Amino acid sequence: MSTVPASTAQTPGRSPIPSPASSSTSSAAAPAPPTGPRARLDWRLRFGALSLIWGFSFLLIKVGTEGYAPFQVTLGRLVFGTAVLAAAMAVKRERLPRGARTWTHLTVAAFFLNALPFSLFAYSELTIPSTLAGICNATSPLWGMALSMVALSEDRPTRVRVAGLGLGFLGVLTVLGAWQGFHGLDATGTAMALLASLSYPVGWIYVRRTLAGTGNSHLSMTGAQLLVATVQLAVVTPLFTSFPAHFSFGPLLAIAALGALGTGLAVLIQYGLVAEVGPTTAQMVTYFIPVIATAAGVAILGESLHWTTPVGAVIVLAGAALTQVKPRRSAP
Repeated sequence: MSTVPASTAQTPGRSPIPSPASSSTSSAAAPAPPTGPRARLDWRLRFGALSLIWGFSFLLIKVGTEGYAPFQVTLGRLVFGTAVLAAAMAVKRERLPRGARTWTHLTVAAFFLNALPFSLFAYSELTIPSTLAGICNATSPLWGMALSMVALSEDRPTRVRVAGLGLGFLGVLTVLGAWQGFHGLDATGTAMALLASLSYPVGWIYVRRTLAGTGNSHLSMTGAQLLVATVQLAVVTPLFTSFPAHFSFGPLLAIAALGALGTGLAVLIQYGLVAEVGPTTAQMVTYFIPVIATAAGVAILGESLHWTTPVGAVIVLAGAALTQVKPRRSAP
């Protein structure tokens, strides 16, 4: 559920956590480790916070759509998320990237990594529970691996990763109860959620091919990407929705939290995690998101839970984990 840094040269087929390069989030030299009262919060606590923020995002989407149209939810999310990153850029004195070519690629990246998936998830939760949307989001590593084998020549499949791909999609069929004819599930809503998860790796591959190594900081590129996505939704939303007759406070608060926390603050937290513990450890947050999304949907929203949902989710996550196993390099 996160915003992928557009300047990242990353490996598609992972979770919503990007795999930024080893450079810091600023183009300046990495500062010395903080000491004293300004020391960072322990990375485990930040890891847990990020898991909770992204896990609860699906609940917040569901609450937001109870008072506003899906496009309005997405637009509000992007506005609040962009505001957080703009504030962070102002504090760090970062500037937006320059160059027409860069902004053209950012426009495409913003569509596939923000505008499209955020909107699809919002529309999907009109008809499917937030628990199912959270599990569909966990299929991104599976789609990513399948696409990377075709689009990225350096990503060669191994038996373990192919087995993980097959296992993961078997988990999807289990969640959906395929042997029961998908009884009780809204096909359109489920397809939208799966399409949203597919949109992420499409965007990652595009970013890897066009925006890697631009020389701009991750914060600058991601702030620009969110800004472009906000403009895209600002243009589309009035064409398909009418201005709200009244403003529902609860859903509006959910949208604000979704944008400020789930889109803005989460990006800042993930940068710190990747810089401190590396992308491999940071990616582990993927496996907590559907668990938290399911627990939140059942406990807070009262969504029903059939045995196929948790069992299928475990299979999906196991398959996703196998797709991330890197082949061993032979000794020289």
